[in-house]
Amino acid sequence: MDRGTQAARPRRRGWSVPVIALALAAAAAAGFHVWNPAGRSAVAPAAPAAAIPVTLGKATVRDLPNTRSGVGSVTPLRVVDVKARVDGQVQRLAFVEGSDVKAGDSLASIDPRPYQAQLAQAQAAYQKDTAQLVNARADNSRANRLITSGAGTVQAADTTKSQVAVLEAAIAGDQAVIDMARLNLGFAEVTAPIAGRVGLRQVDEGAIVHAGDASGIVTITQMSPIAVVFSLPQDDLPDVIAGQGQGELPVAVDSRDGSRHLADGRLTVIDSQVDGATGMIKLKAEFANDGRSLWPGELVTARVLVRTDRNATVVPSGAVQNGQTGSYVFTVKPDGTVAVAPVRTGRTVDGDTALLSGVAPGQEVVLDGQSRLTEGARVVAVTADAAPPSGNAGAPK
Repeated sequence: MDRGTQAARPRRRGWSVPVIALALAAAAAAGFHVWNPAGRSAVAPAAPAAAIPVTLGKATVRDLPNTRSGVGSVTPLRVVDVKARVDGQVQRLAFVEGSDVKAGDSLASIDPRPYQAQLAQAQAAYQKDTAQLVNARADNSRANRLITSGAGTVQAADTTKSQVAVLEAAIAGDQAVIDMARLNLGFAEVTAPIAGRVGLRQVDEGAIVHAGDASGIVTITQMSPIAVVFSLPQDDLPDVIAGQGQGELPVAVDSRDGSRHLADGRLTVIDSQVDGATGMIKLKAEFANDGRSLWPGELVTARVLVRTDRNATVVPSGAVQNGQTGSYVFTVKPDGTVAVAPVRTGRTVDGDTALLSGVAPGQEVVLDGQSRLTEGARVVAVTADAAPPSGNAGAPK
């Protein structure tokens, strides 16, 4: 063959060594049959999937308090607007605003001189009528002796007897006037009717006060014990009544935002009717309040313990996920893979959720890192600080 013919033929080009090596590697990674230098075909093993880091925990058993909560306000058991009971000028105020007083402590003094004069006048009238009664009784005694001797008349004796009765009635009236004058004189000294805390004064020294004034001198509020009135939905009423039938129900009070626990007390009253407009029922609880943690008028959150569910199976609430078919948790099998376990949940208390079915006590569950999990995924436990952000996985398949 001449050189011209050879030049006319297309030149065969072979595969380069690098290209063949890449193709064999790709085929081996994909699990295909590849040809080896020994002339035999072989299957390359697939690389195992990496374990997903998660935070793990166990389902536990605990007594779960069953409570009902509602918003309420702190209400004093007694509040008294102390008013003047006699007219007069305030000579002295004996209290310090915002201080505590005991029952019977002096609060104010009203000018007593007019009432001292009235008492003296009543006592004088009493003494006058008493002297006249002594004389009338003597006249009546003489008239009766004269009748006995035949020297007097029955009419004269009856007249003296009537005079004695008139003066006895007058003396009884004088005594009533004396009692009233003494009472008014006592009212000139204004005292605390109850123990409690006084508020801001409503009059100043030197002011003229009257028994008929709309406002008083000062208001006293009983601080200890104290009550909280709160409301619950009518649907909670059967549980509350059933719990009260077993004994006193404890009530815990927290600040309105729930950040602070304030006091513990007991339920004392369930209102006699449900509010037809709101469907709510009012309840009252009492608290010792020795430390003044509750203040009248304060808005609070009250929790009444209606019962305690014993030996409940619980998991941290973060373990419970929600999907299209309901709630579920990821449980960990002995081989380190996870399974989707549908659960029926109960109440959530202090970060724990009760599981009524689906998980047994002691079973290991995923607490955090669920966003990357599916049925059968392999997991590895990490500490809480190193755990990936949690998130709801899709609905169980």
